[in-house]
Amino acid sequence: MGLRLVRSGSRKDARPSLASEADVRLAYDAHGGELYRYAVRATGDEGSSQDIVQEVFLRAWRSADRFDPELASLRVWLFAIARNVVVDHHRAVGARPWLRGLTDQPDDARQPVADHSEQLVHDWVVEEALERIGAEHRQALTETYLRDRPYDDVAAELGIPVGTLRSRVFYGLKALRVVLDEMEVTL
Repeated sequence: MGLRLVRSGSRKDARPSLASEADVRLAYDAHGGELYRYAVRATGDEGSSQDIVQEVFLRAWRSADRFDPELASLRVWLFAIARNVVVDHHRAVGARPWLRGLTDQPDDARQPVADHSEQLVHDWVVEEALERIGAEHRQALTETYLRDRPYDDVAAELGIPVGTLRSRVFYGLKALRVVLDEMEVTL
C-alpha cells in the first residue's frame, strides 16, 4: 500500500498510519481515486465529490488515533467514513434545497448514476466484522441471515436443536453490533 511501517515491540508490523501529512498523502494516493468515483456515483456531482473526498481525508487525519488496523483495513475504514460523509452531504442538500441547483454539472448530469457502490461498501464492512466474531456465531448468521435459509434446515444440517441455533444467532448479532461499534460503523 506504500504506507509507512510502524514498529510494534521488536517485531515489524506493516500497519498503515495516518500520523503525519506524508502518511495521509500516501493514503490519498492509494485510495483517493476510488473514493472519488464512489462519491461521484453517490452524488452525481463532480464538485461535491471532490469536497467529499477532501472531507474524508480530513476526518481520517483528525481521528487517526482511533484507526485500528486490527479492526479494519485502512480502505474499509476510509470507505466507512466516506459513506458517512455522503450521508451528511445528502442531508445538507435535503435541508437546504437551494443547494441542489449549485453544481458544476449540466442539468442532465446531476442525477446519481445507479450502481451498487453503497452495497459494496456495506458488504465489505459486514464481511470484515463477521471475521471478528466466533466461528459458530458467524456460521449461524451467515446461514440464516445472509443465505436466508430456514432455521429448521440449518439446525438439522449442523446437528443442533433449533433453540441452540436461535441462541447462536441472537448472541452472534450482539457480538456483531459490538464489533461494528468498535469499527465506528453505522449501518
